[in-house]
Amino acid sequence: MTDQQRTGRTSGRTGRRARPAAGAVLLATVLAGAAALAGCSPDAVDGAGDAAADQRASGTPERLAADPLTAVRSAADITGRSGSAHATTELVTESAEKKAVFTGSGGYDYVKRIGRLEVQVPPGAATTGKIVEVLLPGTVYLQNSGAKVPEGKWVKLDVRQLPDGNLVSGGATDPSSAAGALRGAQKAEPVGTETVGGVALKHYRGTLDLAKAADATGGRGGDGLRMGAQTFTVKEVPYDVWLDDEGRLHKVVEVFTFAGVAGSKEAKDQVKVVSTTTLSDFGAPVEAAEPPAADIFAMKPTESPK
Repeated sequence: MTDQQRTGRTSGRTGRRARPAAGAVLLATVLAGAAALAGCSPDAVDGAGDAAADQRASGTPERLAADPLTAVRSAADITGRSGSAHATTELVTESAEKKAVFTGSGGYDYVKRIGRLEVQVPPGAATTGKIVEVLLPGTVYLQNSGAKVPEGKWVKLDVRQLPDGNLVSGGATDPSSAAGALRGAQKAEPVGTETVGGVALKHYRGTLDLAKAADATGGRGGDGLRMGAQTFTVKEVPYDVWLDDEGRLHKVVEVFTFAGVAGSKEAKDQVKVVSTTTLSDFGAPVEAAEPPAADIFAMKPTESPK
């Protein structure tokens, strides 16, 4: 089952030092760059979800795989077959200079392939207050994304317009992409069993490859993962994940690293982003809808959202 049916934000500044830990500055930067890009093609459609649909129809119960690597790689598909989930997010950006923390909440509907998050922006960032994000495979809509965007209007972006594929640049990782990244797991070691909210969860730790995750996901859902694979400077992405006895994803922590100074590999110029996504209330209804065309704000190529 592809990420289109189940289940990605960093800014690569060019030529000068980014303000890497001032999180929403990343968002303003990628929006400014995206405004100058040409539009991309519509969502691709594939039929890779047929096998998963057959399994749902058969009523076969899900079970956590005994092999750790298989369990981790299967988590996105199994979670997607739950239908929907409530999501909370935390994204911490940290460099040698600054640290910023973003928190968000919302949900993702794996059947309709759409999610919605409200992200709280910390003081001192380019955008203040709350960013509302509507997430679809390969596309993100942003509200309150910059001073030049009228109140109540949305900016529509193709994730291929964002250097990190929308994995961290908006202050949160799309819940579908956070899960989809696990398809690229290369190492998975069992840590132990932990009880969270009365549920016994298996904890695994390892590293993942975003490029391989993108290939395994396919379709538009893999686009953001592929962009992140090109942008992040640490290619073996560390992760921790907690799965229940059915193999569903309850929590995942992924650590992304990018250069605050374009092209630099020096440790002092690296920005670490720790992204935590927590899922709960599997199967509960999720309120998320694509914004109407009349509410989409089109910036001119020369405009910046700041």
